Amino acid sequence: MDISVVVPLYNEEESLPELVEWVERVMKEHGFTHEMILIDDGSVDDSWEVIEDLARRHPEVKGIRFRRNYGKSAALHTGFREAAGEVVITMDADLQDSPEEIPALVRMVREEGYDLVSGWKKKRYDPLTKTIPTKLFNRATRLATGIRLHDFNCGLKAYRQDVVKAVEVYGEMHRYIPVMAKWAGFKRIGEKVVAHRKRKYGKTKFGLERFLNGFLDLISISFVTRFGRRPMHLFGLLGTLLFLAGLVIALYLAYARFFMMGYRMTERPLFYFGLLAMVLGTQLFLAGFLGEMISRSAPDRNTYQVKHTTRKNPADAAANAPSDGNQKTD
Repeated sequence: MDISVVVPLYNEEESLPELVEWVERVMKEHGFTHEMILIDDGSVDDSWEVIEDLARRHPEVKGIRFRRNYGKSAALHTGFREAAGEVVITMDADLQDSPEEIPALVRMVREEGYDLVSGWKKKRYDPLTKTIPTKLFNRATRLATGIRLHDFNCGLKAYRQDVVKAVEVYGEMHRYIPVMAKWAGFKRIGEKVVAHRKRKYGKTKFGLERFLNGFLDLISISFVTRFGRRPMHLFGLLGTLLFLAGLVIALYLAYARFFMMGYRMTERPLFYFGLLAMVLGTQLFLAGFLGEMISRSAPDRNTYQVKHTTRKNPADAAANAPSDGNQKTD
């Protein structure tokens, strides 16, 4: 199969028939074999009934329905697990992403060798209450991760299949799939300007809560990508520096107590700063030590993404072995 189109959705009953017809038309025009995976994230309208009807009329449509609303990340994770296409396309169900962009995205993955291509909605038709927070979010993410994308949260993306099988999307981390892909070793991350259309049906699901959660997730993903497997490198270093600073303060105060007449170190604020620094330093060091122990006990602690290998399996080795009876054995 050439392409898997993964579409997470919530209350999009009106747009689904038009979206499916549009995607199918584009695929036929370019001769792609495809599947379309629609994940209903606990919709409270008639989205699931529409999906069932579309699946009956279009063999390439597959529907998955959650019992409740889990969020876009959960929907993408489930869609990625089911995807069988060589290239995986994600897009929103609200018709603001154009399926006409799919062939160019697929070409960038197949012919130009990109692992992931993210859409960039250079000209947006969203209200200022969404565009301004989005620009702030994208700038902060570029600074924190070093990945030069203009639109991390664009729903229209193309992936090589092994990328979506290697990343685990959870919480609200769908915004940071390029970051997780880079962490997993997929370095070729590209960007393409894509058309953005005005919402035709329904209303936006974007709100202030999602904006704030995005920045909290940015802090989380930055920590996980840098120190997830080596927490001692962060907490141990901070703890050691704080403890040493407190120790220097304590030594200074002790010297002053014995060699400066009338000096009462417990009456000085510096005494309490030094004591606090030593206590916090010890706690941070222990936190890093415990984190390191947990990390080393994790079942996936030695799981790594292998790109190529020259090792043959035993069956191949036996089949290719010489059969003259003169081979040497150890």
